[in-house]
Amino acid sequence: MAICNTDTVGDSELVFIAAKFTSLKKLCIKNCPISDTGVKSVGEGCPSLVKLKVKRCRGVTKASVCTAFLHNSCDAQLSPSSEMSRPTKANIVIDMEDVDKDDEMGIDATEAKTSRKKRSVVWKEFEIITNSGDMKARCNHCKHNLAYKKGGATTHLKRHLKLCTPRKATLVGKDKGPKQSLLSFDVTEGDEMLSIFKYDKGKVREELVKMFVVHEYPFRMVEHEFFTKFCRSLNPKYEPIKRQTLKLDCMKMYISEKESLKLALAGINKISLTSDLWTSNQSIGYMCLTGHFMDSEWKLQKRILNFCPLEPPHTGLAIADSISECLIDWGIEDKISTITLDNASSNDLAVRALKENFEAKEKLHFGGKIFLVRCCAHILNLMVQDGLTEIRDVIENIRESVKYLKLSPSRLYKFNEIVKSLKLSTSKRLILDVPTRWNSTYAMLECALENKSVFSRYKERDYNYKWLPSDEDWKRAAEVSKFLEVINDVTKVFSGRKYPTSNLFLRQIWKVRKMLNDMSTDNRDFVKRMTLKMKEKFDKYWGECNLVMAIGAVLDPRYKMKLILYSFPKIYPADDFQRHIDDVRESLEFLYKEYLSVDSQINSSMSSATYDSNPSQAKKQKTDDFDEWVITNSDIIPGNKSEIDMYLDEGVYKPGNEEYEDFDALNWWKANSLKFRHLSKMARDILSIPITTVASESAFSAGGRVLDQYRSSLKPETVQALICMGDWLRQDFGVELASNVENECMQEG
Repeated sequence: MAICNTDTVGDSELVFIAAKFTSLKKLCIKNCPISDTGVKSVGEGCPSLVKLKVKRCRGVTKASVCTAFLHNSCDAQLSPSSEMSRPTKANIVIDMEDVDKDDEMGIDATEAKTSRKKRSVVWKEFEIITNSGDMKARCNHCKHNLAYKKGGATTHLKRHLKLCTPRKATLVGKDKGPKQSLLSFDVTEGDEMLSIFKYDKGKVREELVKMFVVHEYPFRMVEHEFFTKFCRSLNPKYEPIKRQTLKLDCMKMYISEKESLKLALAGINKISLTSDLWTSNQSIGYMCLTGHFMDSEWKLQKRILNFCPLEPPHTGLAIADSISECLIDWGIEDKISTITLDNASSNDLAVRALKENFEAKEKLHFGGKIFLVRCCAHILNLMVQDGLTEIRDVIENIRESVKYLKLSPSRLYKFNEIVKSLKLSTSKRLILDVPTRWNSTYAMLECALENKSVFSRYKERDYNYKWLPSDEDWKRAAEVSKFLEVINDVTKVFSGRKYPTSNLFLRQIWKVRKMLNDMSTDNRDFVKRMTLKMKEKFDKYWGECNLVMAIGAVLDPRYKMKLILYSFPKIYPADDFQRHIDDVRESLEFLYKEYLSVDSQINSSMSSATYDSNPSQAKKQKTDDFDEWVITNSDIIPGNKSEIDMYLDEGVYKPGNEEYEDFDALNWWKANSLKFRHLSKMARDILSIPITTVASESAFSAGGRVLDQYRSSLKPETVQALICMGDWLRQDFGVELASNVENECMQEG
């Protein structure tokens, strides 16, 4: 440390400080004695010492003199006329760091000279290099070397920058400099159109969000190196983003899409709900709530409204409160007509609480007669599971055989080699069932029966194989498989999400009932045991008439009341079926009158046109011979005949053989909406009621993919945004993800 004394400091005087040091990097003045009024003397309250922080700086020799301005602002703030006293003897302490290091390194600082700073802007885009002993200026854009002379002109460098092509491309990417329009073919909506292409960063990020949400890609993928390379190969202007940015964009789009869906639902009169519960790999319970409705084009629509966490315990009141909060949030609490749930006891309590809330607000539609719809797929699952538990011994050898082969790759390979040698046409592999999933049992039996001849040949090659099914086992398995095939076909019909299912309910249930009746007369013990158990479950849930099932069938123009009159005597006891038929007709009339009371314009009759507006002339026309002949020779429609009476009195609609299976009842009602103005509104609401919870359960498959083992840390609100918005976008763009949820939905039991 060196201490120097100075004399009085003037306004512009310099302080010369001599010290032994090799180099100074920077001279920093701290604790400058400055106040609002200017520089004060030491005796007027300023620090007694002015400390100068000295660091290394190239270009200063050992014996050189460091010129230090006490502070430019000191001189600037001190006016010439100031009468303030100046310090006469200010002790200035210089704290020097690393001043002797250059001496130790043997650097002769006297030879170092301070280099002149380059002020031309071209040096921001050029660098000085040495090429074969010559100094060159290299362009940072095109890497071209140009002549360079120290202290020389830079005009040729500026001229090069104006012509440098890579530099122009960079400026265009930063929205600077001249641009050349790109032409592209716009093929949106099937029409090719030549248009000017303009890179839109916001549009790219919007489409990126849609891609990640619809296809359920993980956020981290946006940071993958080859994803960025791929995007830049499509467009060099692509700017990478972080996964946190992508997540924020997703949440913003979710809020925007939710507001748009709210506006769409505001124009819907009645909405049906389906709901189910699911537990994620985070051990968090989620409730999925899905809305089903008919749009203005008579197209069946479904949207996941909520995929929210549900805190335990999952009681009926907790479920009801969560559903109510969701409905209020969406502003549709007065539009709910039905809700479809499974048979859990907590759901019964939830429905009772919701029903009381709607009754208190006088918003319980259809008089509450069809407010709760039992998931028929769940009922079928319970029925089949009860039947299969009675015949486990029938398929035990087949199950153990498949298990034995699947446990060893060498055994399975040997089995497949036999299949190839026999040149069997089947391409199905052996499947081991899950005992709680009847559909997996059906798949196992179907594959095993197709490879029936292989098992006996495999036995000849493996002496440890002890579960070879007998001929009787194969016959029993064929009977069980035949029965499960019918149930499987019925389940597929029930699980449809793009077409109405309530009108198909009764006919499919009738198929199951007829099959059970036929099997009950079988003399084989295992068939009787299985049939008896399933009939008990059938009568438990469908012993009473399901009004949604019956009214939906009536509103199908192919069936009307004919299917009711045909099937009810075979489904219900002889002394009870007429009561159920009367209940259907009364409920049909009740619902129709409710629509009449809501509609302000009631078409109570169909009257013939009157061409003469004069009442007296009209009276004269009634006495014409033609009118009298029409009255005596034709059936006159009464003036007070309702639309429902006219609909039922007409014959059933008979589409062609090719059109029968693909017949769409909604299209028929849309075409006849002018003829049946009130009844068509009722039909569109009834036919939009789902009879299974498949739509909600399908969200759990998506939830399992979104919350996989690598993304289990996602917050519940993020999960809800991804699941809901993914469903909305897939519905809007008609995208279908590969899923077997229609089969897996039967696993709950």
